[in-house]
Amino acid sequence: MSRTMIGLALAGLVLGAAMGTLALRTTPPAQDGNVQVSGKPLVGGPFNLIDQTGKHVTDKDFRGKYMLVFFGYTNCPDICPAGLQIMSSALEKLGHRADDIVPVFITLDPEQDTPQKLAEYVKNFSPRLVALTGSPSDIAATAKAYRIFYQKVPDENDPKRYSIDHSSIFYLMGKDGSLVAPIPHTNDVDVFTEAVAKALQ
Repeated sequence: MSRTMIGLALAGLVLGAAMGTLALRTTPPAQDGNVQVSGKPLVGGPFNLIDQTGKHVTDKDFRGKYMLVFFGYTNCPDICPAGLQIMSSALEKLGHRADDIVPVFITLDPEQDTPQKLAEYVKNFSPRLVALTGSPSDIAATAKAYRIFYQKVPDENDPKRYSIDHSSIFYLMGKDGSLVAPIPHTNDVDVFTEAVAKALQ
C-alpha cells in the first residue's frame, strides 16, 4: 500500500475516533432526579510550543481567531505538502471569510524540525501559516490532545533515517479553542473549501 493510501486510511480512522470519543458532561440532577448528559468530541487543549521565529506560543495566543490545525513533518514526502498546499489554496478561495482563520502546522518530528527549518518550509505555502515545534514530550502531549496518531518507521537500509506514519486530518478550532469541525484530508481544493465554509456557518 502506498504511503498516500496509508495516510488516507489513518485519516479515516482518526476522524472516526475523534467523533466517537465524546466528553460526557453532566449537570446536577434536576428535581425529578434526571441527569442531563451532553457529548462533545474531546479534541484540542492547552499547548506550549515554539513557532518558526523562535517565539514561545500557547493556545491562548490564538483566542479570538479560528485555528486550522494540521500535524505532520517537513520531511513528509507527499501527505503533508499536498495537504498544506490544498489548505493554502482553499484559504485563498475563501477570501475575506478566511480573515479570522490562522492555519497552524504542528510538527511530529521535533528532533529534526527546528524553528529555522520550519521557517524555510512554510515559505512554500500560505504566508499566514504558523509552524510549531517543541520538546518531544510537548509535541506528544499536543498530539494526544488532538487525537493524532503517529509513529516513527525506521529505514531498513539506514538505521539513522526514518519516516513518520501519521494521521492526516485538519481540525478547525473555534475562537474559544474548542473544536468546530474536523476537515478530512482531500486532494480537491473545492471540497476542502466547501467543508471549511460550511463549518463556519
